[in-house]
Amino acid sequence: MTEQTSSIPDHKPRPWVDLLVSIVIPSLILMKLSGDDYLGSTWALLIGLAFPLGWGLFELIRYRKKNFIAVLGVISVGLTGGIGLMEIDARWLAVKEAAVPLVIGLAVLISTRTKYPLVRTLLYNPAVLDVHKIQQSLKERNCEDEFESRLMKASYFFAGTFLFSAIMNYILARWIVTSPSGTQAFNEELGRMTLVSYPMIAIPSMVMMIAIFFYLWRTIRRLTGHTLEEVIAPGAAGQGKGDS
Repeated sequence: MTEQTSSIPDHKPRPWVDLLVSIVIPSLILMKLSGDDYLGSTWALLIGLAFPLGWGLFELIRYRKKNFIAVLGVISVGLTGGIGLMEIDARWLAVKEAAVPLVIGLAVLISTRTKYPLVRTLLYNPAVLDVHKIQQSLKERNCEDEFESRLMKASYFFAGTFLFSAIMNYILARWIVTSPSGTQAFNEELGRMTLVSYPMIAIPSMVMMIAIFFYLWRTIRRLTGHTLEEVIAPGAAGQGKGDS
């Protein structure tokens, strides 16, 4: 069992590869190659969506990233393809685009009522921060309850970022994708929406995530007195030094 776990390679974030495979290439295929002189609407949709779908499946299988967010991403791409191939009313695309981040946001809220809130998994975890050292300092200063209260607020803020994404996804899909599904125009609009969604949705969401982490960090610093260098996870600190 240990050998099987150790054989799984470490997953290192590759944002530029993710951006290229999941957004840029599919968008260009859908916008430029959907005409009858090239791939046609059906094949352009299939090939364009094959890139993010294949990449998502590769990440799931290769790195065992079997978390529900990654699975939702793969399902989302599959549903987009289904809407286009089955020529379902394009309005359902907007519903689908809003539903995925909405489900994640609801999961974040629900997780606050469990022993494993998602904000701990994604922001306050041993891979990023020296959680043991922080908890020890909080206990010594009798600040554990206050920290838990602030962590709960961070969870609500975190859920709010997905609510923002859901609303923006719906508005963007309804605004850009207006042609009947299964047509060349639908593919081109889908590619344009995918391309526009990054600066209009992904970047603001990323900024909000950074702000939440900063809020959490300010709380840790105030309650424990530690600097960031003192509580950064040894693995994360070592990786940062190696990269520099």
